[in-house]
Amino acid sequence: MKKYQYDIAISANTEQEADSKMKSLIVLASKLSAKELERLAHVVEHEPVKTALLKKP
Repeated sequence: MKKYQYDIAISANTEQEADSKMKSLIVLASKLSAKELERLAHVVEHEPVKTALLKKP
C-alpha cells in the first residue's frame, strides 16, 4: 500500500491536546478502511444522539 503525506492543522486548546488528537486520528486511519471512516464521519456529523453516546465517559 502506498503512503501519502499531508500537512494539516488541528484546532485544540493546547499542543498536547492537538498531539493527542493526531495520534487518535492515526490509529483510526490505520485500523479502519476508507469506507468505514466515511461512515464514522457521517455518524459524527449527522447523528447527534449516537455521537453523544460516544462522548460519555
